[in-house]
Amino acid sequence: MASLPFTNDIRTLRFLAGEMTQGELGDRVGVTRQTIAAIEQGKYSPSLEVAFRIARVFDKPLEAVFQWDGDNN
Repeated sequence: MASLPFTNDIRTLRFLAGEMTQGELGDRVGVTRQTIAAIEQGKYSPSLEVAFRIARVFDKPLEAVFQWDGDNN
């Protein structure tokens, strides 16, 4: 299985947001805890809507949450 062409800082942002759980973040963006876990681990690519919702929870621009590495693959 090929790795996704981007990385993310969701785990760090959750920690900095009062140790928010994956379940809490999932509830806030409308997905399951398992989906958040898969996104964090780079096993699942979120929809653009979910990516923006995650960024909005942390009051960060999309680029502060997800970093594109596609040119290096």
